[in-house]
Amino acid sequence: MREQTVAAALEAEHHEIDRGLSAFSQHLASGSWTAEPLRRAADALRRHIYLEEEFLFPALRELGLIAPVAVMLREHGEIWLALDAVERAAAEETDAASAQHIYTQLSNLLTAHNDKEEVILYPAADNVLDAAELARLNDLITSGTLPPGWVCEHARGDSVGTRSRHEAQGEAAPSRSRSSQGEHGHGA
Repeated sequence: MREQTVAAALEAEHHEIDRGLSAFSQHLASGSWTAEPLRRAADALRRHIYLEEEFLFPALRELGLIAPVAVMLREHGEIWLALDAVERAAAEETDAASAQHIYTQLSNLLTAHNDKEEVILYPAADNVLDAAELARLNDLITSGTLPPGWVCEHARGDSVGTRSRHEAQGEAAPSRSRSSQGEHGHGA
């Protein structure tokens, strides 16, 4: 039996995240501040961004997809900050109209972003990553977790980043250079 493609697995995560955010929005529209769907969707979205930024994007960058990856990284920062705003609104139980407006901004960002990833980057991953890289990424999609304190590249407060995957795991960063910009491609 053939293992699920990276594109299919990542797209399935998009749909799962969308369902959770939609459930939160539906509760909000009915006047209920049900935080659980938002918490699950936010955790899944942050983990999804982590997997892409730390494992998928570096490999795609090495293969020459520098501009598309740079766009996705910038959009991840916008999504991360919009998600922060939705979580703050939920925690403070902001008025429903304001919270719905903030949620709609996040939803619009995600829709446009996911469409680009699903059409450009995910098929490229399935076509250019070797079998070992695809298997590793599939394993991470299935079982990977977000390290405590990890923040996406464009939502960090500095150009170096607050905690890389390696720092979060107590490791030294690998010495193998991914580009002249370093492993995480700072400066994108």
